[in-house]
Amino acid sequence: MRKIIGIGETIYDILFRDNQPVAAVPGGSVFNGLISLGRTGLDCTFITEIGSDYVGQYILRFMHENGINTDYVSCYQGKKTAISLAYLDQNNDAHYSFYKDYPNNRLDFEMPVINENDIVAFGAYFSLNPVLRSKVKPFLEYAKKQGAILYYDLNFRDNHAHEVESLRDTFRENFALADIVRGSHEDFINIFGYDDCSLIYNETSRYCPRLICTRGKQGVIVIDQEREYCFRSQTITPVSTIGAGDNFNAGMIYGIIKEDIMRNNLDFITHETWSRLIGYGIQFGTEACMSTSNYVSTDFARRFKIDR
Repeated sequence: MRKIIGIGETIYDILFRDNQPVAAVPGGSVFNGLISLGRTGLDCTFITEIGSDYVGQYILRFMHENGINTDYVSCYQGKKTAISLAYLDQNNDAHYSFYKDYPNNRLDFEMPVINENDIVAFGAYFSLNPVLRSKVKPFLEYAKKQGAILYYDLNFRDNHAHEVESLRDTFRENFALADIVRGSHEDFINIFGYDDCSLIYNETSRYCPRLICTRGKQGVIVIDQEREYCFRSQTITPVSTIGAGDNFNAGMIYGIIKEDIMRNNLDFITHETWSRLIGYGIQFGTEACMSTSNYVSTDFARRFKIDR
């Protein structure tokens, strides 16, 4: 079976509503999607970092329980696992405060075995962070050389917007390594200053020919080699929007495997196939919004089970 290899941050999310804690769950942008994919039975590996504290050990067990290979997790002795406080507003959107305790030397790992047509998921500030770039970039280049399909989720929060200009070259490197780029309209505003998908595609298409724009209630726009497709989203009242985009990515990656999309047919995805891929993304993302969990439920995942 094709493997999914993710690289990204692991964090423990404590959710607040009306300034009272309502849930506490392991999280992280790539982490959330991998947990959902692991629950469907897909072969998932995660490259990440945790502390040696109780929270870190709990998260490690949680990954094991959900079918995630943790052979490439860096565990920092004497350090605490990163924590986020997520405050839900009246729309159940989250506003964050982060607390992190990292050593000077971070993310030491051996390169995992990657085969042609495996899928590598990366993104967020983790993939841009100058402190980690010397570890992340060689891994992505190796995955590209091995013939993997690289899925890049921008997931660029406004608290890093002041760094955009200094990160322009790194963004371009990531675009060039990616086979599919996905961003929300908030990501685009933070990076480009506007959210016009056609204009953004003009900026990114010289590096990557496929762009997915998720626009909440306004649906999803896909631009693939200058062909533009529009898809409707589902209308729901969310319990929490944390993990919505992460699980959209999970649904997309699930669909890539389910639809047998390989490197040799990546340039020939039809409108009908895109419709099914986006449909998986919307189903997974919508499901994640229906609870304070960051991932799809095990009951939901059971309906999409793929035997290894």
